[in-house]
Amino acid sequence: MKFTKMHGAGNDYIYINCFDEALPCRPEKLAPLISNRHFGIGSDGLVLICASKDADARMRMFNSDGSESEMCGNAIRCVAKYIYDHKICRKTPLTIETGAGILDLDCIVERDKVVRVRVDMGIPILEPEKIPTLLRMKDAPETDPIVDLPFSAGDRSFKVCAVSMGNPHCITFVDEVNDDWVYRIGPMVENSPQFPRRVNAEFVKVLSRTELQMRVWERGTGETLACGTGACAVAVAAILSGRTDRKMIIHLPGGDLEIEWEEGGSVSMSGPAVEVFSGEIFPEKLY
Repeated sequence: MKFTKMHGAGNDYIYINCFDEALPCRPEKLAPLISNRHFGIGSDGLVLICASKDADARMRMFNSDGSESEMCGNAIRCVAKYIYDHKICRKTPLTIETGAGILDLDCIVERDKVVRVRVDMGIPILEPEKIPTLLRMKDAPETDPIVDLPFSAGDRSFKVCAVSMGNPHCITFVDEVNDDWVYRIGPMVENSPQFPRRVNAEFVKVLSRTELQMRVWERGTGETLACGTGACAVAVAAILSGRTDRKMIIHLPGGDLEIEWEEGGSVSMSGPAVEVFSGEIFPEKLY
Protein backbone atom coordinates (compact mmCIF):
# COMPACT_ATOMS: atom_id res chain seq x y z
CA MET A 1 0.00 0.00 0.00
CA LYS A 2 1.44 3.35 -1.06
CA PHE A 3 1.31 6.27 1.37
CA THR A 4 2.33 9.91 1.63
CA LYS A 5 3.31 11.68 4.83
CA MET A 6 2.20 15.32 5.05
CA HIS A 7 1.87 17.97 7.73
CA GLY A 8 0.06 21.22 8.37
CA ALA A 9 1.99 23.36 10.88
CA GLY A 10 3.61 20.20 12.26
CA ASN A 11 0.34 18.28 12.67
CA ASP A 12 1.40 15.22 10.65
CA TYR A 13 -0.66 12.38 9.18
CA ILE A 14 -0.19 9.41 6.90
CA TYR A 15 -2.34 9.84 3.77
CA ILE A 16 -3.65 6.99 1.65
CA ASN A 17 -4.91 7.80 -1.86
CA CYS A 18 -8.02 5.62 -2.01
CA PHE A 19 -8.68 6.76 -5.57
CA ASP A 20 -5.79 4.44 -6.52
CA GLU A 21 -5.38 2.16 -3.50
CA ALA A 22 -7.92 -0.25 -2.04
CA LEU A 23 -9.65 1.11 1.06
CA PRO A 24 -7.95 -0.42 4.13
CA CYS A 25 -10.29 -3.05 5.57
CA ARG A 26 -9.58 -2.05 9.17
CA PRO A 27 -8.41 1.57 9.26
CA GLU A 28 -9.13 1.80 12.99
CA LYS A 29 -6.58 -1.00 13.53
CA LEU A 30 -4.08 0.31 10.98
CA ALA A 31 -3.97 3.87 12.35
CA PRO A 32 -2.27 3.06 15.71
CA LEU A 33 0.26 0.79 14.01
CA ILE A 34 1.47 3.20 11.34
CA SER A 35 1.24 6.19 13.71
CA ASN A 36 3.69 4.66 16.18
CA ARG A 37 6.82 6.79 16.06
CA HIS A 38 9.15 3.90 16.97
CA PHE A 39 7.62 0.82 15.30
CA GLY A 40 5.61 2.47 12.50
CA ILE A 41 5.99 5.42 10.17
CA GLY A 42 5.19 7.96 12.88
CA SER A 43 2.30 10.43 12.78
CA ASP A 44 -0.66 11.93 14.62
CA GLY A 45 -2.97 9.60 12.72
CA LEU A 46 -4.22 8.24 9.41
CA VAL A 47 -6.16 10.07 6.67
CA LEU A 48 -7.98 8.34 3.82
CA ILE A 49 -8.51 10.40 0.66
CA CYS A 50 -11.61 8.91 -0.97
CA ALA A 51 -14.02 9.59 -3.78
CA SER A 52 -17.20 11.52 -2.97
CA LYS A 53 -20.55 11.71 -4.73
CA ASP A 54 -21.08 15.29 -3.59
CA ALA A 55 -17.60 16.87 -3.48
CA ASP A 56 -14.20 16.73 -5.17
CA ALA A 57 -12.97 14.29 -2.51
CA ARG A 58 -13.89 12.84 0.87
CA MET A 59 -11.62 12.84 3.91
CA ARG A 60 -11.79 10.19 6.64
CA MET A 61 -9.48 10.84 9.57
CA PHE A 62 -8.37 8.42 12.30
CA ASN A 63 -6.50 9.46 15.44
CA SER A 64 -3.39 7.62 16.57
CA ASP A 65 -5.50 5.56 19.01
CA GLY A 66 -7.70 4.33 16.14
CA SER A 67 -10.76 6.44 16.93
CA GLU A 68 -12.35 8.20 13.97
CA SER A 69 -12.75 11.96 14.19
CA GLU A 70 -15.25 14.13 12.35
CA MET A 71 -12.80 16.75 11.14
CA CYS A 72 -9.20 18.02 11.24
CA GLY A 73 -8.36 21.49 10.01
CA ASN A 74 -4.68 20.82 9.35
CA ALA A 75 -5.35 17.50 7.64
CA ILE A 76 -7.96 18.92 5.28
CA ARG A 77 -5.48 21.52 4.01
CA CYS A 78 -3.10 18.68 3.19
CA VAL A 79 -5.89 16.76 1.45
CA ALA A 80 -6.50 19.81 -0.74
CA LYS A 81 -2.79 20.03 -1.58
CA TYR A 82 -2.63 16.31 -2.36
CA ILE A 83 -5.60 16.17 -4.72
CA TYR A 84 -4.41 19.33 -6.53
CA ASP A 85 -0.69 18.48 -6.73
CA HIS A 86 -1.35 14.85 -7.71
CA LYS A 87 -3.85 15.94 -10.37
CA ILE A 88 -6.90 14.22 -8.91
CA CYS A 89 -8.71 17.54 -9.24
CA ARG A 90 -6.92 20.56 -10.69
CA LYS A 91 -9.08 23.47 -9.62
CA THR A 92 -9.50 25.99 -6.87
CA PRO A 93 -11.60 26.37 -4.84
CA LEU A 94 -11.99 22.69 -3.99
CA THR A 95 -14.76 20.99 -2.05
CA ILE A 96 -13.99 18.23 0.43
CA GLU A 97 -16.52 16.09 2.26
CA THR A 98 -15.85 15.44 5.97
CA GLY A 99 -17.73 14.05 8.94
CA ALA A 100 -18.61 17.67 9.72
CA GLY A 101 -20.01 18.39 6.25
CA ILE A 102 -18.63 19.65 2.95
CA LEU A 103 -16.06 22.44 3.20
CA ASP A 104 -14.70 24.88 0.60
CA LEU A 105 -10.93 25.36 0.27
CA ASP A 106 -9.02 28.03 -1.65
CA CYS A 107 -5.52 26.95 -2.70
CA ILE A 108 -2.58 29.31 -3.10
CA VAL A 109 -0.43 27.85 -5.88
CA GLU A 110 3.22 28.62 -6.61
CA ARG A 111 5.19 26.89 -9.37
CA ASP A 112 2.28 24.52 -9.94
CA LYS A 113 2.22 23.34 -6.30
CA VAL A 114 -0.11 24.29 -3.45
CA VAL A 115 1.81 26.06 -0.68
CA ARG A 116 -1.00 27.42 1.45
CA VAL A 117 -4.71 26.76 1.85
CA ARG A 118 -7.60 28.85 3.15
CA VAL A 119 -10.50 26.82 4.52
CA ASP A 120 -14.06 27.94 5.13
CA MET A 121 -14.52 26.00 8.38
CA GLY A 122 -18.23 26.72 8.64
CA ILE A 123 -20.35 28.25 11.38
CA PRO A 124 -19.24 27.31 14.91
CA ILE A 125 -21.59 25.18 16.98
CA LEU A 126 -22.26 26.79 20.35
CA GLU A 127 -25.33 25.01 21.71
CA PRO A 128 -24.13 22.72 24.53
CA GLU A 129 -26.27 19.77 23.47
CA LYS A 130 -24.81 19.84 19.95
CA ILE A 131 -21.14 20.17 20.98
CA PRO A 132 -21.89 17.87 22.90
CA THR A 133 -21.34 18.79 26.55
CA LEU A 134 -23.34 18.46 29.73
CA LEU A 135 -22.06 21.85 30.89
CA ARG A 136 -24.64 24.64 31.16
CA MET A 137 -24.35 28.32 32.01
CA LYS A 138 -25.88 29.12 35.40
CA ASP A 139 -29.30 30.82 35.34
CA ALA A 140 -29.29 30.94 31.53
CA PRO A 141 -31.20 29.18 28.75
CA GLU A 142 -29.86 25.72 27.97
CA THR A 143 -28.91 26.87 24.47
CA ASP A 144 -26.60 29.67 25.67
CA PRO A 145 -22.89 29.33 24.73
CA ILE A 146 -20.49 28.06 27.38
CA VAL A 147 -18.25 31.08 28.05
CA ASP A 148 -15.89 31.28 31.04
CA LEU A 149 -17.83 28.69 33.03
CA PRO A 150 -16.21 27.46 36.29
CA PHE A 151 -14.72 23.97 35.87
CA SER A 152 -12.37 21.74 37.82
CA ALA A 153 -9.95 18.93 36.99
CA GLY A 154 -7.68 17.32 39.56
CA ASP A 155 -6.61 20.00 42.01
CA ARG A 156 -7.21 22.85 39.56
CA SER A 157 -10.21 25.15 39.33
CA PHE A 158 -10.45 27.31 36.23
CA LYS A 159 -12.89 28.64 33.65
CA VAL A 160 -13.66 27.07 30.29
CA CYS A 161 -15.38 27.81 27.01
CA ALA A 162 -16.89 25.05 24.85
CA VAL A 163 -17.15 25.17 21.06
CA SER A 164 -17.62 22.63 18.28
CA MET A 165 -16.09 23.08 14.85
CA GLY A 166 -17.55 19.75 13.78
CA ASN A 167 -15.63 18.19 16.67
CA PRO A 168 -15.73 19.24 20.35
CA HIS A 169 -13.29 21.65 22.02
CA CYS A 170 -12.82 22.88 25.58
CA ILE A 171 -10.83 26.12 25.78
CA THR A 172 -9.05 27.48 28.86
CA PHE A 173 -7.35 30.89 28.94
CA VAL A 174 -4.28 30.82 31.18
CA ASP A 175 -1.50 33.15 32.32
CA GLU A 176 1.18 30.81 31.00
CA VAL A 177 0.82 27.82 28.69
CA ASN A 178 2.97 25.12 30.27
CA ASP A 179 3.42 21.34 30.48
CA ASP A 180 1.38 21.05 33.67
CA TRP A 181 -1.69 22.38 31.89
CA VAL A 182 -1.16 20.28 28.76
CA TYR A 183 0.11 16.95 30.08
CA ARG A 184 -1.58 16.75 33.48
CA ILE A 185 -4.82 18.70 33.08
CA GLY A 186 -5.30 18.00 29.36
CA PRO A 187 -6.06 14.25 29.71
CA MET A 188 -8.44 14.96 32.61
CA VAL A 189 -10.37 17.45 30.51
CA GLU A 190 -10.39 15.12 27.48
CA ASN A 191 -11.98 12.33 29.52
CA SER A 192 -14.26 14.45 31.71
CA PRO A 193 -17.79 13.01 32.01
CA GLN A 194 -19.01 16.50 31.10
CA PHE A 195 -18.06 15.66 27.50
CA PRO A 196 -19.85 12.45 26.39
CA ARG A 197 -17.68 12.01 23.26
CA ARG A 198 -14.49 13.19 24.96
CA VAL A 199 -13.05 16.55 23.96
CA ASN A 200 -9.99 18.36 22.62
CA ALA A 201 -8.45 20.56 25.33
CA GLU A 202 -6.85 23.89 24.37
CA PHE A 203 -4.78 26.08 26.69
CA VAL A 204 -4.34 29.65 25.52
CA LYS A 205 -2.43 32.79 26.47
CA VAL A 206 -3.68 36.11 25.11
CA LEU A 207 -0.77 38.17 23.76
CA SER A 208 -2.82 41.01 22.28
CA ARG A 209 -6.17 41.75 20.66
CA THR A 210 -4.90 40.08 17.48
CA GLU A 211 -2.43 37.46 18.72
CA LEU A 212 -2.71 34.31 20.83
CA GLN A 213 -0.40 31.50 21.93
CA MET A 214 -1.94 28.02 22.10
CA ARG A 215 -1.15 24.40 22.89
CA VAL A 216 -3.58 21.51 22.53
CA TRP A 217 -4.17 18.08 24.02
CA GLU A 218 -6.05 16.30 21.24
CA ARG A 219 -8.74 13.73 21.81
CA GLY A 220 -7.36 10.29 20.98
CA THR A 221 -3.84 11.49 20.19
CA GLY A 222 -2.30 13.61 22.98
CA GLU A 223 -0.39 16.81 22.36
CA THR A 224 0.07 17.72 18.71
CA LEU A 225 2.10 20.57 17.23
CA ALA A 226 -1.05 22.17 15.82
CA CYS A 227 -4.82 21.73 15.64
CA GLY A 228 -6.76 23.61 12.98
CA THR A 229 -10.25 23.08 14.37
CA GLY A 230 -8.83 23.85 17.80
CA ALA A 231 -7.38 27.16 16.62
CA CYS A 232 -10.77 28.07 15.14
CA ALA A 233 -12.54 27.12 18.37
CA VAL A 234 -10.03 29.18 20.37
CA ALA A 235 -10.67 32.20 18.15
CA VAL A 236 -14.43 31.86 18.63
CA ALA A 237 -14.01 31.56 22.41
CA ALA A 238 -11.67 34.56 22.53
CA ILE A 239 -14.12 36.69 20.54
CA LEU A 240 -17.18 35.60 22.53
CA SER A 241 -15.40 36.38 25.80
CA GLY A 242 -14.28 39.81 24.57
CA ARG A 243 -10.56 39.02 24.65
CA THR A 244 -9.73 39.65 20.98
CA ASP A 245 -10.85 41.20 17.72
CA ARG A 246 -12.38 39.06 14.97
CA LYS A 247 -9.14 38.47 13.04
CA MET A 248 -6.02 37.08 14.66
CA ILE A 249 -2.84 35.04 14.38
CA ILE A 250 -2.56 31.99 16.62
CA HIS A 251 0.93 30.73 17.43
CA LEU A 252 1.20 26.96 17.87
CA PRO A 253 4.34 24.89 18.49
CA GLY A 254 4.35 23.82 14.81
CA GLY A 255 3.68 27.21 13.25
CA ASP A 256 1.13 29.98 12.86
CA LEU A 257 -2.48 29.89 11.68
CA GLU A 258 -4.53 32.91 10.61
CA ILE A 259 -8.13 32.82 11.83
CA GLU A 260 -11.04 35.15 11.11
CA TRP A 261 -14.66 34.90 12.25
CA GLU A 262 -17.21 37.00 10.42
CA GLU A 263 -19.97 38.24 12.70
CA GLY A 264 -22.84 35.77 12.42
CA GLY A 265 -20.99 33.79 9.77
CA SER A 266 -18.28 31.25 9.08
CA VAL A 267 -14.81 30.89 10.54
CA SER A 268 -11.97 30.91 8.02
CA MET A 269 -8.51 29.45 8.59
CA SER A 270 -5.35 29.92 6.53
CA GLY A 271 -2.19 27.88 6.95
CA PRO A 272 0.54 25.83 5.28
CA ALA A 273 0.35 22.34 3.79
CA VAL A 274 3.56 20.38 3.23
CA GLU A 275 4.31 17.02 1.61
CA VAL A 276 7.20 15.32 3.42
CA PHE A 277 7.79 11.97 1.70
CA SER A 278 6.08 8.98 0.10
CA GLY A 279 6.67 5.26 0.43
CA GLU A 280 5.09 1.84 0.55
CA ILE A 281 3.94 -0.21 3.53
CA PHE A 282 2.82 -3.79 3.89
CA PRO A 283 -0.06 -3.70 6.41
CA GLU A 284 -0.10 -7.48 6.87
CA LYS A 285 3.39 -7.27 8.40
CA LEU A 286 2.22 -4.77 11.02
CA TYR A 287 -0.66 -6.78 12.47
